[in-house]
Amino acid sequence: MSDRLFIFDTTLRDGEQVPGCQLNTVEKIQVAKELELLGVDVIEAGFPISSPGDFNSVIEISKAVTWPTICALTRAVEKDIDCAADALKYAKHKRIHTGIGTSDSHIKYKFHSNREEILERAVAAVKYAKKYVEDVEFYAEDAGRTDNEYLARVVEAVIKAGATVVNIPDTTGYCLPSEYGAKIKYLMEHVDGIEKATISTHCHNDLGMATANTLEGVLNGARQVEVTVNGIGERAGNTALEEIAMILKCHKGIGIDTNINTRKIAPISRMVSSLMNMPVQPNKAIVGRNAFAHSSGIHQDGVLKNVQTYEIIDPKDVGYDDNHIVLTARSGRAALKYRLHVNGVDIDDEDKLDKLYQKFLQLADKKKEVTDADILVLAGADQAEAHAVKLDYLQVTTGKGVKSVASIGLDISGQKFEESSSGNGPVDAAIKALKRIIRKQMTLKEFTIQAIDKGSDDVGKVHMQVEYDGHIYYGFGANTDIVTASVEAYIDCINKFRIK
Repeated sequence: MSDRLFIFDTTLRDGEQVPGCQLNTVEKIQVAKELELLGVDVIEAGFPISSPGDFNSVIEISKAVTWPTICALTRAVEKDIDCAADALKYAKHKRIHTGIGTSDSHIKYKFHSNREEILERAVAAVKYAKKYVEDVEFYAEDAGRTDNEYLARVVEAVIKAGATVVNIPDTTGYCLPSEYGAKIKYLMEHVDGIEKATISTHCHNDLGMATANTLEGVLNGARQVEVTVNGIGERAGNTALEEIAMILKCHKGIGIDTNINTRKIAPISRMVSSLMNMPVQPNKAIVGRNAFAHSSGIHQDGVLKNVQTYEIIDPKDVGYDDNHIVLTARSGRAALKYRLHVNGVDIDDEDKLDKLYQKFLQLADKKKEVTDADILVLAGADQAEAHAVKLDYLQVTTGKGVKSVASIGLDISGQKFEESSSGNGPVDAAIKALKRIIRKQMTLKEFTIQAIDKGSDDVGKVHMQVEYDGHIYYGFGANTDIVTASVEAYIDCINKFRIK
């Protein structure tokens, strides 16, 4: 009989607080519904006290999903807990996630306190949350660097106070797998009443050990793991949901199962990447575009003879479809709609499909064939027609031994503007011409280009950070012409601070 591991997804809380990854309420509901289909047990929907947006998102997600537990984060502060309880009022299954730092570093420098006072605050927070909900999770922040004996005292006390789940975070990603596993084992062996609560892991990836630490925690008794889609999260990110799910699926001998429908992994990975403008690195385990690619001649020969020589995972098990319908300019709407469906995007609105199909034809005219990654960019990109500032045209002259010159035309709320400029390269020239029209003090802080598949005619994705009036704005552009994609990304930033 296999043990059951509960999957606690914090994509919409820990993942969403990464700079540039913020989602609106509608987008959060989209992700939450996909997480429900994926089979996660708990959705951490936000930190309600932090902002009206987070508060509202927890309310709306609670209404939108049915069987997963909806969790709201708080500090060990009564007003936080009051706010979380209010936000969870529509949840069918609700949990308050409260806690406090327990390492000497946090106690001394963050709280200017002592161990006994922190212990009292921890117990008080759990008892207060218990007045609102039966399911209370306690987190011992920076447990990875907390002395095991003191940590055991805290865990025992909060369980006696009513905590149903106790989270042991490696908040800084510092622990070695053997250290983290030993910490969980110590708690399992030294805490009276440990059987009354579920021990949870929450590991960060600062040293690249989040998944290894999480697995060691599970092997030593933890039965909940806190994870995110694509491993997104603070700093270097969190444990990736897809990695833990597939490790346990591949290693049946461990004897631990999850409720995850692994065939939904690829679609939700793409959705989160697109909505959060967060590219997945090509060599990312499970969901990277090279995860099932073989370029070595030796590997190709082995795979052609028997796929199991180099593949331990069937691509279909994580949602990659091997039915390769090639999309070209001669493909119809039905073929486009089918490939979108295979990739987890369903479009029932015929007008929306029509507009998308026209964009598809424009792209197909430029490329020999259109890939799944291309159409997902088309489906997920912001609809430029809704923007106040739109790119009318862009013409660039560049080359070796000549100065790059760009001419640009913008439509700003129905008015037409044109400008030209030279620059140090075509992108620089185009952006300088753009800034001559938009006369604001803007500073380009980050500029990232990513080819979403391969080939010289591929669609390029551009992500930008632009600083204006003391705030950072994030923009996205996608086009077969990388200069156009760069200008569209810059315009995306401008539209965001014009709206604000």
